[in-house]
Amino acid sequence: MPLSKEELHKFKIRLLDLQSQLTHLVKGVSSDVTSPDESKGYSQHSADEGTDDFVRNVSLQVSSKEFDILRQIERALEKMDENTYGICDISGDEIPLPRLEAIPYATMTVKAQEKLEKGLL
Repeated sequence: MPLSKEELHKFKIRLLDLQSQLTHLVKGVSSDVTSPDESKGYSQHSADEGTDDFVRNVSLQVSSKEFDILRQIERALEKMDENTYGICDISGDEIPLPRLEAIPYATMTVKAQEKLEKGLL
């Protein structure tokens, strides 16, 4: 059963809010990772440098995941414009409402997502 206008509006608001939050988070992580470390100097212990590098690496991994989610949000918003939101990109089946409520940027059914992740598609 297709989503109602009210449901679509509710999901669009959630997606735009998530997009805003993640964009803000990614910008913060990016500036932390790319900003020069003014405390670094000849007197800093090499173990401290290793810790700093580790923190930067974790930050980059986190921001990479957020970028992936941002792309999924953008795709979900595109699908709203195309009037295909709630329809699986792979199978063409309807995405169950509980899945959309849990992951509003989902563009595939669980079955299609599993096949994609297993490399079967």
